[in-house]
Amino acid sequence: MPAATAPALLPLERQLCFALYAGSLAMTRLYRPLLEPLKLTYPQYLVMLVLWHEGRQTVSGVGERLGLDSGTLTPLLRRLERAGLVVRERDEQDQRRVHVETTADGRALQARAAELQRSLLAGIDCDAAELEALTARVQALRRQINDSVSRAG
Repeated sequence: MPAATAPALLPLERQLCFALYAGSLAMTRLYRPLLEPLKLTYPQYLVMLVLWHEGRQTVSGVGERLGLDSGTLTPLLRRLERAGLVVRERDEQDQRRVHVETTADGRALQARAAELQRSLLAGIDCDAAELEALTARVQALRRQINDSVSRAG
């Protein structure tokens, strides 16, 4: 009998996991110079996006929206709070819950961040409709992956 041969692995450039990973790194590099004038890192920008669009949230709610655990999120929020962009407050009825919301300075930053979106589109060869369709497809893929992990776990 012939020896079993190992299945051929796809080369790196054909691996979906690598395409998503490399795409994420590229997106972070694209955002870095756009966020510098706002004095925000990319993860801080994502936190601010949640708060600008959804208002006051619990820390755990922000973590759920971004897929971040409290160990990652808490230092981000502390830095944003020290910068005067957010405020955190313990829930009066349940001291374990912490709410976070933007300050006046944090809300003022929103208009400047909207300009960033226009700069982003100018920085890539992709129109708004194409970008929206790609975003929807990646979000659907993320949901499928999360569902698969939940079923396996």
